[in-house]
Amino acid sequence: MPGRVIGRSGSCEKAPSLILQAVPTATNKKYSLEDSEIMNKRLIVAAACLLMTSVSGTAFSAEKYVTIGTGGQTGVYYVVGQSICKLVNRDSAKTGLKCTAPSTGGSVANLNSIRSGNQNMGVAQSDQQFNAMEGLGAFADQGPWKELRAVFGVHPELFTVIARKDAGIKSFDDLKGKRVNIGNPGSGQRATIDVIMEAKGWTNDDFKLASELKSSEQAQALCDNKIDAMVFVVGHPSGSIQEATSSCEAVVVPVTGAEISKLVESKPYYAMGKVPGGMYTGTDADVETFGVVATFVSSTASDEDTIYAVVKAVFDNFDRFKALHPAFAVLDKEHMVTDGLSAPLHDGAMKYFKEKGLMK
Repeated sequence: MPGRVIGRSGSCEKAPSLILQAVPTATNKKYSLEDSEIMNKRLIVAAACLLMTSVSGTAFSAEKYVTIGTGGQTGVYYVVGQSICKLVNRDSAKTGLKCTAPSTGGSVANLNSIRSGNQNMGVAQSDQQFNAMEGLGAFADQGPWKELRAVFGVHPELFTVIARKDAGIKSFDDLKGKRVNIGNPGSGQRATIDVIMEAKGWTNDDFKLASELKSSEQAQALCDNKIDAMVFVVGHPSGSIQEATSSCEAVVVPVTGAEISKLVESKPYYAMGKVPGGMYTGTDADVETFGVVATFVSSTASDEDTIYAVVKAVFDNFDRFKALHPAFAVLDKEHMVTDGLSAPLHDGAMKYFKEKGLMK
């Protein structure tokens, strides 16, 4: 009688010999029903072993799915998340990581989703990163979040006001009595304009209309004359602003004054900046405003190896990453390790930066 089929304690190392044993040789030997059943079992066991061996580095390894929170599809945050995932997924065969970056409500929504465990990582304004860590502003009800971790800074972002040319809006103060899209709850633009309004002593009642459209909806609303102005915290150039200024007569409006200067001086995550003249149709001169830094964040719930792999995917392919959007052209590795990062650096990011000499 042929030898026993591999049992519970069998080894897949015997798979090749099992296949040979299971294939009848060119003889005149007649096989009994029992012999046939044994050969069939050998083939099944061998096939299973070979299948497990062929996928040992992929499906049967610790394949992990990570989700990155972004923003509206016409904003730069969406491009940041999609770009990071594109680079991470290029190495999926090695790392086992599968990355997705869906459109979300923006900074505040991303931070809340990471905190609740619905997202692993996300893009957030530097001021909202600070507020989430300290339990301030939109995060006052949740209290301080000491598990929040910074990964790296990305591009500078400016608080930008875009108004219809026929609305007669020349400054931020001219928004009073106008129809203004202040942004959807959970977005960075909404959180920022709330801070400015508080500094000026304004409420939503100071506007003729305070709409809460998403960033992907506001340019069309502006051109359809449903609103007089829209606000955005964004890296430039922005697709949404390009849409508004090229599709209808719209201009970029300065955001300056005593309250703005005091605000910038009092907060470490704010800085004055300029939207370059000529970048958008209808705005030929530089426009002064203030801004923050887009940051990439996670939490202690994400393990060191996962964050290390994500950071490595971006920084090892830095030129490729910078080419994925014009706002990334100004990126500098050394600045990305520190700019806009108020939360402690994640261990996985720190490990990579130290290996590459980007930090001591």
